[in-house]
Amino acid sequence: MLDDSTRFLNALALLGISALLTFAFVDQVAFFDLPCPLCILQRLGFAVAGFGFALNLLWGSYASHYSLTIVASIAGATAAARQALLHIVPGSGTYGQPLFGLHFYTWAFIAFVMILIWCALLLAIDRRLLPQGEASPGGEELGPTARSVAVPRTMITLFPIAVFGLLVGLNALSTLLECSIGICPTDPSHYELLR
Repeated sequence: MLDDSTRFLNALALLGISALLTFAFVDQVAFFDLPCPLCILQRLGFAVAGFGFALNLLWGSYASHYSLTIVASIAGATAAARQALLHIVPGSGTYGQPLFGLHFYTWAFIAFVMILIWCALLLAIDRRLLPQGEASPGGEELGPTARSVAVPRTMITLFPIAVFGLLVGLNALSTLLECSIGICPTDPSHYELLR
């Protein structure tokens, strides 16, 4: 089973990613600040990174779940850095309104770096990721055999997954409404399917 502290930290990470997706979605709906293609890629990066944490909550910690989160965070950070670099030259304009002096894409880059650091910390403390047959500091044998026990479905597991799933679905629906089945506009001004 997942160690309680590891389960809590995975759930906390998933709720943090859900908060980011909530903020982006509310900004889009309340202020009609439609996401550009790079913004959508960043949201996709958060969704896939969160999926890695959700897999840990559902099935237990595996290095492959953390790897999924790490790869998604690197891809999302790359999209965010690309967007920041597009607007770094004075006079080149920006996209969206700033929050505390930084634009969302800069905040997204910071968030992806924080997710990478969080994964590194979780990988360092997750006792279930020891090689097979290696003993924990407490003397119990860990590894793949110890991890194969099912993770109990508790509120700390199911609530973050449900919230995350709802937000990913809402963001996917808004992307479909905005882009239809074609290429997303570079500077969106309306929802394609709602014209």
